[in-house]
Formats: sequence, C-alpha cells, structure tokens
Amino acid sequence: MTKPKRLDLLQGTLDLLILRTLQGDPMHGWAISERIQQISEDVLQVNQGSLYPALHRLEHQGWIAAEWGVSELGRRARFYQLTSAGKKQLQLERGNWDRLSSAIGKVLEHA
Repeated sequence: MTKPKRLDLLQGTLDLLILRTLQGDPMHGWAISERIQQISEDVLQVNQGSLYPALHRLEHQGWIAAEWGVSELGRRARFYQLTSAGKKQLQLERGNWDRLSSAIGKVLEHA
C-alpha cells in the first residue's frame, strides 16, 4: 500500500488544529507538530515556518499561554496551553469547521 500524499493545510485550519491539540496537556511546538502529524496518519505535516507564527498569533489573541520548561530531550522550550478564552474559541472554530465541511460536502454531492 502506498503512503498517502501529505496535504497542505487550508489557511485558517492550522489555528483550529493547534487549539484542539492543546485541549489536553501543555505541549511545546515540536510536540504539537508531531501530534498533528501522528493523529492525521502522516497526511498533515505542520512546518515550523507556519507553526511558530501561528503559536505567537494565538498567544497574542489570548487563546493560548506559554511558559518556559524543559523538553523530553532536556532542552529549554516554551510550553503552550489552552486558556479559558482559547477553549471558547475552539468551540466557535469547531462549529465554523462543521458548517464549512458540511457545505463543501453538499456542493460535491450535487455539483
């Protein structure tokens, strides 16, 4: 069986994926990227050039908070976690995603 091709993320979906990934425990950037790739079975790959600007943007919005810690490899890293505002935003974004994907599905079925 051939490996599925990796897909570029639609603009705006990266924020949703990050917020959802951080719904559990705090994580550093590399771990967030790895988790998204793992859960998507290697279809989605978040490059560092997109990830860190998104993390900074989400932190600036107040949806995530960061603090310094030590990674599994013993390196200093910023760990991100979802804030209360981020949890509300995640619910909003999930609703928007559900509506968008439903609408796209309808167009594909009827076009």
